[in-house]
Amino acid sequence: MTEFLKITFPVAGIETWWFLPPLVAFAISFFTSMAGVSGAFLILPFQMSVLGFTSPSVSSTNFLYNLVGIPGGVYRYIREGRMCWPLTWVIVAGTLPGVLIGYIVRMRLMPDPRSFKFFVGMVLLYIGVRLVQGIVRKAGGQRGSVAGPLKIENIRYALRTVSFSFAGKEVSFSLPAMFMLAAVVGVIGGIYGIGGGAIIAPFCVSVFGLPVHAVAGAALMGTFITSFAGIAVYSLVPVTGGVTAPPDWLLGILFGLGGLCGMYLGARVQRYMPERVIKLILAIVILIVAGRYIIQFFR
Repeated sequence: MTEFLKITFPVAGIETWWFLPPLVAFAISFFTSMAGVSGAFLILPFQMSVLGFTSPSVSSTNFLYNLVGIPGGVYRYIREGRMCWPLTWVIVAGTLPGVLIGYIVRMRLMPDPRSFKFFVGMVLLYIGVRLVQGIVRKAGGQRGSVAGPLKIENIRYALRTVSFSFAGKEVSFSLPAMFMLAAVVGVIGGIYGIGGGAIIAPFCVSVFGLPVHAVAGAALMGTFITSFAGIAVYSLVPVTGGVTAPPDWLLGILFGLGGLCGMYLGARVQRYMPERVIKLILAIVILIVAGRYIIQFFR
């Protein structure tokens, strides 16, 4: 009776309800986009554990989800004047070379789903810990009031730093330090298939002290641009035995359509959502998934 609701995805080698991928992507991306994260780092575990999609193509499918879904959130951040372009281009410059390196590592050293899941678990554990640290640190300090509009204004460039005004405060970051972080994240993102936003955003907030409302747009845009490179190398660059790992286009597009709607709405309501609530939801989900993947590796 319900067979007409199911669809087969040839590259992934799975069958599921056609509405499940966009529905899951919408729910995940609505919350994660508020923190500048596309949600790909949670879409990937869903594909592996729930749908049973464990081949290297799952990473390139994740990149495809980013390409289709992220424009919704990016559009809102640009329209509301919360896109920090200098931060965006530093992130892109650092992560793009790392994507190719990450792809080679994924194909040569981590073709086995079990070892890859362990790697995914370790990455998620790190992200979760960083988020918890940020929540605790914020709870221990005084909550500042917003003294100005939530717009990025008065961008100023120096040899090693970029500064700008946001919500009545002066904010700055080191260009060399941000570039080095982006380069490391690019390698991890290339392996994982996330573009790096899930790692860049928490780092920018926790280590560089940048406000999450100002970081979110740049992190999403950086992820969007590097995802182009991710799909290209996974689809066109053979590594072992002349084998490539192109995405499952139908599955990636369905995930992306849900993400497109979720990220647009998430970016629109972000200014009204307390930062601690966003981080707490993310931290709980991330740590549960990370614990599951790490524990199963030792069984």
